[in-house]
Amino acid sequence: MATRKIVSIDEEKCNGCGLCIPNCAEGALQLIDGKVKLVSEKFCDGLGACLGHCPQDAIIIVEREAENFDEKAVELQHLKGRQTGAKPHTEPLFTGCPSSRIMHFNPHESGAEAVSAAPSVSMLSQWPVQLKLVPVNRPYFHDADLLVVADCVPIAYPNFHQDFLKGRAVVVGCPKLDDIKYYREKLAEIFKANSIKSVTVPYMEVPCCFGLVKATEEAIKASGKNIPYRKVKISIRGEVEAPQPRKEFLTEECSNFI
Repeated sequence: MATRKIVSIDEEKCNGCGLCIPNCAEGALQLIDGKVKLVSEKFCDGLGACLGHCPQDAIIIVEREAENFDEKAVELQHLKGRQTGAKPHTEPLFTGCPSSRIMHFNPHESGAEAVSAAPSVSMLSQWPVQLKLVPVNRPYFHDADLLVVADCVPIAYPNFHQDFLKGRAVVVGCPKLDDIKYYREKLAEIFKANSIKSVTVPYMEVPCCFGLVKATEEAIKASGKNIPYRKVKISIRGEVEAPQPRKEFLTEECSNFI
C-alpha cells in the first residue's frame, strides 16, 4: 500500500453510460448494477485516461492510500481474462458499455408468417423527427401526445407504429451519441412553447439509454408544467419490460420531476 493517484467515481453522478470503460486501457472499470466501478485498485494506473470521456464529470483523480499499480496483474489476470481453475476464454472478455456489446440471435419464429402477411401502414404524421432538427413550435405539437423515443426502439420493437407512434407527435434521439444537455434544453423549450397533453418515453434496456428518460424528466420540471408522463423499457429482443397501462402516465418515481 502506498499513497498515490487513483480514480474516484461519484456514483450519484454516474448514469451508467459506460463511455469511460473502453477508454481505460488497463480494464480497471466495469459496469456493475448500472454504475461504473473500479474493480481493483491494482488495475488503475492513476493517469486518468478515462476522465475526458465521462459526460457527467463523475470521475476524478484523487491521491490516497491504495494498492500499488500492478502491470503484471493487469496483463495476466484482467486483460486476458484468466480465471483460476477456469477454461481459457475463446474470445476477449467484454467489459464495455452494454450498448456496444456484440450479440447475434435468431429472430422470434412465432407469428412470423402472420407478420409478413399483414399490410404495413405508417403512422408517422410529421417531418422531421430528429430532436436536433424539429422546430420548437409547430402545429403538430399543439395539444399533442408527444413520443420522445430512443432511436433504437423502432428497430427492436416490432409493432412500434401501432403501439407507440399512432396518434402521437414524435421526436427521436440517441442519449449515448448525442449531446444530452442539448436534448434537455430543447425538450424544455418544446414543453414551454406548446400545450403538450402527455409524454411517453420508450427507451432501450441498456443503461446509457436511460439518459433520454432523465433528460425528459428534467425538461418537464424545467418547463414548470404538470405534464402526464410515462416511460416504457424495451428489451434488446423487442419486448416491453414491466409494461404500464397506456393511460397511466404518472409514476411515484417520476412525480418529483413534474
